[in-house]
Amino acid sequence: MGKPTGFMDYKREVSRDAEPKERIKNFREFHEHLPLERQRLQGARCMECGVPFCQSGMNLCGMTSGCPLHNLVPEWNDLVYTGNWEQAYSRLTKTNSFPEFTSRVCPALCEAACTCNLVGEPVATKENEYAIIEYAYEKGYADPRPPKVRTGKKVAVVGSGPSGLAAADQLNKRGHSVTVFERSDRIGGLLMYGIPNMKLEKPVVERKVRVMEAEGVRFVTNADVGKEIKAEKLLSEFDRVILACGSSNPRDINAPGRDAKGIYFAVDFLKANTKSLLDSDFADKKFVDTKGKNVVIIGGGDTGNDCVGTSIRHGCKSVTQIEMMPKAPDTRAENNPWPEWPKICKTDYGQEEAIALFGHDPRIYESTVKEFVKDKNGNLKAVKIVKLSWEKDPETGRMKMSEIAGSEKTLPAEIVLIAAGFLGSQKYVTDAFKVEVNERTNVKTAQGQYATSVKNVFAAGDMHRGQSLVVWAIREGREAARAVDESLMGYTNLMIQ
Repeated sequence: MGKPTGFMDYKREVSRDAEPKERIKNFREFHEHLPLERQRLQGARCMECGVPFCQSGMNLCGMTSGCPLHNLVPEWNDLVYTGNWEQAYSRLTKTNSFPEFTSRVCPALCEAACTCNLVGEPVATKENEYAIIEYAYEKGYADPRPPKVRTGKKVAVVGSGPSGLAAADQLNKRGHSVTVFERSDRIGGLLMYGIPNMKLEKPVVERKVRVMEAEGVRFVTNADVGKEIKAEKLLSEFDRVILACGSSNPRDINAPGRDAKGIYFAVDFLKANTKSLLDSDFADKKFVDTKGKNVVIIGGGDTGNDCVGTSIRHGCKSVTQIEMMPKAPDTRAENNPWPEWPKICKTDYGQEEAIALFGHDPRIYESTVKEFVKDKNGNLKAVKIVKLSWEKDPETGRMKMSEIAGSEKTLPAEIVLIAAGFLGSQKYVTDAFKVEVNERTNVKTAQGQYATSVKNVFAAGDMHRGQSLVVWAIREGREAARAVDESLMGYTNLMIQ
């Protein structure tokens, strides 16, 4: 431990965000990070606990507490404080393939489980991670390091999201020849087109892709495996195949008027927005323009919040976010003690911007869509919503909802964005490889394993576990790589902490 009293001597300090009314003028990241010397003091706040819950990644009461990657948090926090940046980078990347991504988009499960939460504020671990990786790129620690020996084995990875990239990175480091197939025009999957630019600027993704290319990973874009590229071709040309195509089927809303013009899935809205931004700075007009429109977003999660922020940046007239669940408490409930994940109300950047611009929180809780109202031309003009009541079923013990009579309300809306989650993998891919799927249409494997029902075919990420966090996708990709390596070589030296 660099400074035993650091958590008492120094207050938590994090990056400063640009003011909401300023940052909505563009699609750039909006955090002003601390200079290194001040960031080092944040490393001093780490208590280096005897039992570091921050790196535990345990399941407590149905939710993850601590880092799923089991990052060696106390070690590199101490190394940040002592200024040993190269060693800090080495310890960070021992468990995390992509700290440049997680330090930007991870909800910081490590900080929620930090022991400092018992008496104050957690260590600024996420921003320490950011400082480590950005300093590593600046000083050359993160430069390409191709493997010195090749095994002669070939692996195909289908999908270039965080799980696919993590698997490819690990297998390439082992010396296997890896080719990544991506159906979109750019590498990155969710990282490129699912997460808006203001949360993760795309040059950050492209920077890492360039490093991986220089290390020997081959990337093929506009390659839709299962359609243009047959599964049989990959199985014949490669020793192993990893399916990492994500959980890509959006959950729909079945209500009268669903066929109205102006209703979009959030994933399509966000992808079109980012692609138009990258291709032409919106000059091509190939995006859903919310300027001057009343926007209603169905779904209260991270994707819904991203839709709020994106709609505001295009100049929407109003934005409303519909959430089925009740509002979470502002502080921990007695039945939700540390180190459980705190089940509290989170006001994210998009909601902050809506409050600053329109004067109120955009979220309406315990409500659902009753009807999409069309005009005579079939265009969406309004959304009817109804309040919900939640009660525990005495027989099953589960919560069930029912509509509250007379609580209907009509909201003006020219655009609706459905951000209600995802239902599993896409059928044409699983059918092409003839792999078994479970009741949620995720690719089926034995518990805790990654080999599918088809010989030499493995699965990882959201396609395997269902919709989840980027950090879980990285974990799955690394574990799948280890399983593939062992199947190829009879043993493996790929590290999983």
